[in-house]
Amino acid sequence: MPASTPTARSALLFIFITMLIDTIGLGITLPVAPRLIESLAHVDLSTAARYGSWLFFSYALMQFLFAPVIGNLSDRFGRRPVLIVSLTMLGIDYVITGVAPTIGWLFVGRLLSGIAGAAYTTANAYIADVSSAEKRAANFGLVGAAFGIGFVLGPALGGVIGQYFGPRMPFLVAACLAFANALFGYFVLRESLPAERRRKFDIRRANPVGALLQLKRYPILLALVAVFVLLRLGHDANPAVWSYYTMLKFGWTEAQVGLSLAMIGVCMAIVFGGLTRVVVPRIGESGAVYVGTLLAAVGFTGYAFATQGWQLYVFIVPFAMMGLATPALTAIMSKNVPSNEQGELQGTLASVGSLTSVVAPVIMANLFAHYTRPGASVYFPGAAFLAAAGCMVSAAIVFSRSAARRKVAATANQVLGSVTPR
Repeated sequence: MPASTPTARSALLFIFITMLIDTIGLGITLPVAPRLIESLAHVDLSTAARYGSWLFFSYALMQFLFAPVIGNLSDRFGRRPVLIVSLTMLGIDYVITGVAPTIGWLFVGRLLSGIAGAAYTTANAYIADVSSAEKRAANFGLVGAAFGIGFVLGPALGGVIGQYFGPRMPFLVAACLAFANALFGYFVLRESLPAERRRKFDIRRANPVGALLQLKRYPILLALVAVFVLLRLGHDANPAVWSYYTMLKFGWTEAQVGLSLAMIGVCMAIVFGGLTRVVVPRIGESGAVYVGTLLAAVGFTGYAFATQGWQLYVFIVPFAMMGLATPALTAIMSKNVPSNEQGELQGTLASVGSLTSVVAPVIMANLFAHYTRPGASVYFPGAAFLAAAGCMVSAAIVFSRSAARRKVAATANQVLGSVTPR
């Protein structure tokens, strides 16, 4: 299919469907991962959480190393080919995981999946290509909505499939979805970055350290990146410990875990796909960051101290409001870089997020394992969620201070702009 610049509406539809299928494939695997790790490593659930954290670590490390490379490649060769290759590699990862004979093969699959994890990065750059500045927050929210809906269907399917057909089958189903997703992109997705807007590949900007150093050119972004790090650090408590926490504390089955994750997906889809478009224009992008982070702190605190399983469903609602903060923060940052560097920005953010995710699952899962191990001086399975609540509050505080600096900088620019030479 010849590359051409698609209309914004059709491009957003293509990206929405692509990310929806991709997320369904990911969500299918979540409810069964603890039992698969238990069976391959021959350990209890608490120890399996530690193995799970190192699997997250492997994935995040590879994404940290390769995300800026992928982002710069998409600025050089276009979004479409990078997205298709990433999705194909993801399918291969699911096949490896589905047939893994030992725990070591799970790590091989996670390493490959981390390299391919730039699909979200490239999708964000694609959206930045076809969106006006004032609509970027809402359009970034569409990707979040796809994630939300995918996490409705994926975990529900994964829980049922895993409970009745074993913990390996969901990974094979996910592989089929990933390959179908790649084929869909090959035949339907059009290129969003015209040749005249592409730039040369620069290895200095494509390595993770170089990508982080590029942020020095935009000092106003540094504090916002710190907020982004805190959001990711807190958010990663959910995928790191949710399945282990609910199985251990409430004795949930794979199907029950899948249902709870599906409910999280429903709420996130409503926030990303509906509330974002209504709330952000009314309270502004900065207001959305405050509301999202503080309500998420309430949700995490509720998770930590829940005494019955049904209480988790109550606190899913405030937790999901984090979906207001993420696209608003991304939009604020995207407005501070040129149009031909959007791919690099998204690659850098993915790299920062991945670096955070290198640390976050290890911290959160080990908090869970430490406070649930036999003989623990204090038994508190919700420790990771309480730490996540602290991250959300800290993010709001840092954002507040950065907002004051941005206001001063904007005022200074206006004053300088109003001075004319005599």
